[in-house]
Amino acid sequence: MNIEDVRRLTPDELGDRLLSLKKEQFNLRFQAATSQLEKTHRVEEVRRDIARIKTVLRAKAPAA
Repeated sequence: MNIEDVRRLTPDELGDRLLSLKKEQFNLRFQAATSQLEKTHRVEEVRRDIARIKTVLRAKAPAA
């Protein structure tokens, strides 16, 4: 997922994506702990996607 794709999404869609990525991150951590993780690069990709989404959500939030 690149930054242009993330910027096109609405805040609701970003929230849904964030939730699904956090669930995936949780599952990946369990797989790593039990030595069942096959795609080790996916952990880093998910972490970076979460950071991208949080950054865009912060930018789209109304100034308080």
